[in-house]
Amino acid sequence: MAAHDPDHASSEKADDAPQTAVDAASVITPPPPESSASITTRRLVIMSFWAVAILLGLPLWFKTTTIYRADLPLQQMLDWADGKTCRPVFPLRIAIDAPVLPEADAHHLLRTTQHALDDLNDFSAHHLRLLLADPPRSADATQPSSPSDIDIALTLHLIPAQNGPTPRAELRSYEPILDVYYTQNQIPSPSSTSSPLATFLANELQSIFSEEQAALAYLLSGTGMGNMARMKSLSPETAAALERQKTRSFKYAPTYHLTFSLFTPGPAPSAWEIEAALDEYISPLLHSLSTISNFTIDTQVQLYATFAPSIREPEFDQEKNAWTLHKEDLTGFINAAEWPLSPSIGAGPTVNFVLYVPSESQSPMVVKENGGNSWLVPQWGGVLILNPPKSSSKNRANPPSLDKEALRPAMLTFSNQLLSLLGVPQSPDSLPLRITTLTRIRAASLLFSASSTLGSLARLTQALPSIAIPDNVAISVKQTIAHLHAACDDLREGKFHSALEHARVAEAGAEKAFFERSMARTRVGVDQADPLDLKCADQPKQ
Repeated sequence: MAAHDPDHASSEKADDAPQTAVDAASVITPPPPESSASITTRRLVIMSFWAVAILLGLPLWFKTTTIYRADLPLQQMLDWADGKTCRPVFPLRIAIDAPVLPEADAHHLLRTTQHALDDLNDFSAHHLRLLLADPPRSADATQPSSPSDIDIALTLHLIPAQNGPTPRAELRSYEPILDVYYTQNQIPSPSSTSSPLATFLANELQSIFSEEQAALAYLLSGTGMGNMARMKSLSPETAAALERQKTRSFKYAPTYHLTFSLFTPGPAPSAWEIEAALDEYISPLLHSLSTISNFTIDTQVQLYATFAPSIREPEFDQEKNAWTLHKEDLTGFINAAEWPLSPSIGAGPTVNFVLYVPSESQSPMVVKENGGNSWLVPQWGGVLILNPPKSSSKNRANPPSLDKEALRPAMLTFSNQLLSLLGVPQSPDSLPLRITTLTRIRAASLLFSASSTLGSLARLTQALPSIAIPDNVAISVKQTIAHLHAACDDLREGKFHSALEHARVAEAGAEKAFFERSMARTRVGVDQADPLDLKCADQPKQ
């Protein structure tokens, strides 16, 4: 039996100890089994995370990255621009006031005159409709009666003539009344279908409204509504004259600012009775025009005002015995660098009227080519050179002040220039008729302009899919279309002042919608097209 070695035994125990530690460390204790409540909680947490991400995150991302485009009635807008929705007509009602004629004779004269008018008219959109003034009177033949319930463009006042040629007509300058003198034997018999008096009346009426017909036909020719009946007699010369008038006049505005300025190269005159002159000569005209636009006025005096350096100095003409300016220098007469003439004050355009009093050493001063002393600057204003009366004294000097009477010629000239700059027709001779003609022309031009702007907005919306369309644009478009319908209906019914008001609101609403700032800010990348290009491509004549 072998003897036991203690050292060997202890060595074996030392070798076994590390092996046991490694085995103990390598043994993994499994986690306790998870309860069903924990599993449910974990699943709910994960589901909640994805629910928030999907239900809240995605809509928020979509909302913040999507360009909002309110719904616009694009087809309606294009139909308005193309003239498919409204065919404007202009029925002018002419009242016949025949106080001494029997009612049967008056009705027969009306019918025969209406037939003659219809035969003369070649522009179906503009027609004259006759009616008897109500009630007819038999006692007083000096003052015409007029219906109070409808809009009357002109009143024919038939007056039996005691002497002088007949028939003859006289148009009143400051009333929309045509006095017609006739004799009893010129009244058509009940069996006749025509008469010289009816033909005379028809020719007079056609002549009075011929310029208005031409202006409306010219206006229609530049719009999408131009395919309707037009005047066959719109000659190239007439069209050219209307184009010059359009170029000369201001675009329509609800408000105009009038600036009256006195300029002189010396120290006198340093004062003028402008307030009294305006009240006497300008204010009545502005009151007549107030149904179309509003006006504000300011005045100024500028001493030591020199000519613009770009023009030649005045030359003395021995034949005219006056200092002369060349016609080609008139456009540069205004010294814009030194004369305080603001291009615009307030909301509307500024119309400038310059009264220039030359120095006594260069007086009188006229235009060399025609001897005139006033001229018009298209879409800007008017200028008049006021030459003070010649003095017999050796020391001639300009008066220190200009009184109302001295300003009268200038104010009358400025009145005519204002009418021209506003686009008032040059005929007929009756100012009220010319102003009512302007009412109809402005109502039509604003209706066409608003319709064209709607069409431009529709095309812009279709051409730029990345442009934002806020709700206020849709609201403006809806209101504009409503006012366009009202304006078109009023034109058909002969309510021209109401039509002008609706057309004015429609045009302002269309411009507001088209030039919405938030729409312009969203034009990026390839969509950076100028909206004015789309708008001006088919802008109607104003």
